[in-house]
Amino acid sequence: MSSRRPLGLPVTIAVIMIVLLIAMIIGWVIITVFAAKEDPNSAPFYFTFLPIGATFLAAILAGVVFYMILSIKAINLNQRQANFIDSVTHELKSPIASLKLYLQTLNRRSIPPEKVGGFYETMLEDVERLDHLINHLLEAGRLDRRRDDAEEGEVRLDKVLAGCAQSVTLLYRMPPETVRVKTVPCTVQGLHGDIEIIFRNLIDNAVKYSGKDPEVRVQLRVKYNDEAVVEVTDNGPGIPISQRRKIFGRFVRLGLELQRETPGTGLGLYLVRTLVRRMRGEVRVKDSPKGTGTMFVVTLPGAKTLVEARASDHSTEPTDTSDR
Repeated sequence: MSSRRPLGLPVTIAVIMIVLLIAMIIGWVIITVFAAKEDPNSAPFYFTFLPIGATFLAAILAGVVFYMILSIKAINLNQRQANFIDSVTHELKSPIASLKLYLQTLNRRSIPPEKVGGFYETMLEDVERLDHLINHLLEAGRLDRRRDDAEEGEVRLDKVLAGCAQSVTLLYRMPPETVRVKTVPCTVQGLHGDIEIIFRNLIDNAVKYSGKDPEVRVQLRVKYNDEAVVEVTDNGPGIPISQRRKIFGRFVRLGLELQRETPGTGLGLYLVRTLVRRMRGEVRVKDSPKGTGTMFVVTLPGAKTLVEARASDHSTEPTDTSDR
């Protein structure tokens, strides 16, 4: 297991240093002014060095504060990376151990035919779980790759949402009505793969964290200012207000890593926020309007309803002028 560095000691040392530096600045000012009054002939000398010394000490104080902020960020990142390693290790070991056990059983024992089908089904679920994890890691790794705007195009957002809902219910072997989708035909400008990652992660999270009987609603509407608004609502326990900004950080998962029952890497919502910002959009977290649960609201600019998109296509079609 990865080591975790506590924040208490570096913060305490930094606070002590800051207090000492503030005391030194105040002391320097008092001593210099007092010395200037005691010796009027040397007052110009003291008043010349007063701002120089104060500025020097203030610069050291600023450096200590800056170093403290960087240290806290580095330690927090270290802790999140340690959580990520724990999570990925657990996610890799569990399905591999399960596959190994079933394969050994099939190889060494005579299994009734009616049970063999169940074994293969469980092994397929383990393989899908591994495939899901590896895809997640690859998607996170591709975030830093430089994109070419020419790769972007108009994407049918309503079809992407329907496809994501279908793939998530198939993944978890749930009836299609688990995720109810209500959309209007519209397009947005972007990469199809990026948009699919955004909403597949949100719908996947909504199903995972909704408990035993998930009910997920996905609603798409286009506002008067050509913004597409997608709301993904679940019936889970909800997210505390104090944690809502934190959940979009890289490697962040709420609670203790080894005590969680829900699989994950802490990268899903980081991918969502990064890709939404890349599309100049916004993602927010709210309480579900009905009962318990969470609502993720994604706003994407430059949306066109299907009628507008078709009109735009017609206006850009080349005109035949050969007979003129």
